[in-house]
Amino acid sequence: MFNPFAYLAARWTPSPRTVQRAALAALVMTVVIVVTGGAVRLTGSGLGCDTWPKCTEDSLVTTQAQGIHGAIEFGNRMLTYVVSAAVGWCILAARCAKPWRRSLTKLGWAQFWVVCGNAVLGGITVRTGLNPWSVAGHFLLATALITVTTVTWQRSREGDGAPKRRVPEPVRKLSWALVAASVVLIAAGTVVTGSGPHAGDSSDVPRMPFDWETTAHVHAVAAWVVCALGLAMWLVLRVVDAPDDTRARARDLLVVLLAQGAIGYVQFFTELPEVLVAAHMFGSCLVWIAVLRLLLSLRERPVDRPEIPAQADPALSAA
Repeated sequence: MFNPFAYLAARWTPSPRTVQRAALAALVMTVVIVVTGGAVRLTGSGLGCDTWPKCTEDSLVTTQAQGIHGAIEFGNRMLTYVVSAAVGWCILAARCAKPWRRSLTKLGWAQFWVVCGNAVLGGITVRTGLNPWSVAGHFLLATALITVTTVTWQRSREGDGAPKRRVPEPVRKLSWALVAASVVLIAAGTVVTGSGPHAGDSSDVPRMPFDWETTAHVHAVAAWVVCALGLAMWLVLRVVDAPDDTRARARDLLVVLLAQGAIGYVQFFTELPEVLVAAHMFGSCLVWIAVLRLLLSLRERPVDRPEIPAQADPALSAA
């Protein structure tokens, strides 16, 4: 049976840097489509294309009658193909690497299936008139894609050997508590979005049946818990004399959390201006990436370098 990946692998060997760039491209494009998806909602363009997979019942692409909202929504849909291309490049680079990076290839295919699932969920979101529950699911699945692409990017810079711990076990448990709190924070953020005023369309779209200010306060409490755990991680890593790069990841997380918190409070007290909401969505992506990078920095997988065969000593050979 003809296998195009095996065929290309026999004819092209990407450098380790190329594999890393392919993995990073998939991560960057995932963040881009999350932010542009937020822009679709914030500009009231969520139903710019009023059906799926077509843009209208009679047209595959946006029409002049749909105006700017149709162009924005259709443009976001087209970005899915750019994300798919970046994921495809990641899969191909991992498959063609020598030796074959099987773990990276599996992660690349995981990205592919998450992209497919989110495309279908996006279609369901449109067909249900921007139901806030499906919108929340759409964002959470995008967060899952960020998770896989971040792990892939990290793994592309490591070897394939067994992971080795770099910090004591209690520190690892604290890091998992930080991850769990961050998941709660992100989930609470989707509820704030689903019950808030930015419905994603200029028409009357039903919202989640929760008081917006109450959910915003719950979200803020979760944010403070994440900040406290992030600060605790930074302090503990200094106490246990963790490697410099691990401590740098903890510092990066604190910086992102402070910026994200500032944006969150400003947008709350200024009645949710669209620009700040978009910045907060971008910050949410950065917070999650920083949390994952910190977690992944607590162990290492040394790069396996092929040994150079011993060479005969010319002097001994001549004797």
